[in-house]
Amino acid sequence: MLNRPYFEISARNSLRAAANNTRGKRPINARLLLAFFLIVWVASPPSSFAEVIASQAAVVMDASTGEILYDKNSNLLLPPASTAKLMTAIVVMEKANLTDIVTISQKASQAHPVKAGFRKGDKVTVEALLYAALVTSANDAAVALAEASAGSEECFVSLMNQRAASIGAVNTKFINATGLPGGSQHITAIDLSIMMRVAMSHPKLREILATPAAEVSTEKGKAIFLRNTDKLLWSDEEIIAGKTGYTNTAKHCFVFAAERNKKTIIVSLLGSPSRKNLWKEAKELTDKGFQMIARD
Repeated sequence: MLNRPYFEISARNSLRAAANNTRGKRPINARLLLAFFLIVWVASPPSSFAEVIASQAAVVMDASTGEILYDKNSNLLLPPASTAKLMTAIVVMEKANLTDIVTISQKASQAHPVKAGFRKGDKVTVEALLYAALVTSANDAAVALAEASAGSEECFVSLMNQRAASIGAVNTKFINATGLPGGSQHITAIDLSIMMRVAMSHPKLREILATPAAEVSTEKGKAIFLRNTDKLLWSDEEIIAGKTGYTNTAKHCFVFAAERNKKTIIVSLLGSPSRKNLWKEAKELTDKGFQMIARD
């Protein structure tokens, strides 16, 4: 459908040019010429919406029912980048208390490359670490949460994989709590949507994922400012929660919830070639999702 207007304009221009070229020559049958263009158009149909989406995989889900409204490569195994922190947060919510105090380990303080800036020995609440992990995608916070909840990141990853399987995210495998690249770590767009749906069922996680900016502090009062990596939380009122991710391998990733006319959808995008494209396709898929709900 996107190519039809261009074709129609081109066809009219070509007919006009053909008519001009026949002046003083043997006339061309206009009906035959139009028929020729119609045959060419039918033989070369417009691109589907899936072909227009540049991200490697995408899913739009009805948040209330779990129905898939749109998908492109929904079961393609792809690296999750920091969207993996959604499962980190889900497991933490089920294993720890928000008011628990966590002592930052040396391993957590040395996490890279994105950090909130916690130092070895800092004492921080689980709630503050969740804000750091989800709002600014801090890897030091994610590692600290994993260690506090399961004793080690390795043991915590086992819990992440068990929880993913239990909610139906059966094509996902985690190897760390951060989403940093690893050979056997992968997720799918449909699994990511399922995880977001579960995360949104936790009021505290829903609140954190909807926070554009926050300030947390250590027990000694060191303040740390957090700014959300989800640009659309700052500019689009329909986006009510989101989690971004990026690595060189995964490219740009994003999962979010949007609300319109009391309806909520979840959109996941994996492997977008650029941040600009990520935001553009997020908006396009939001509109498409709500259009499909409206038809029902």
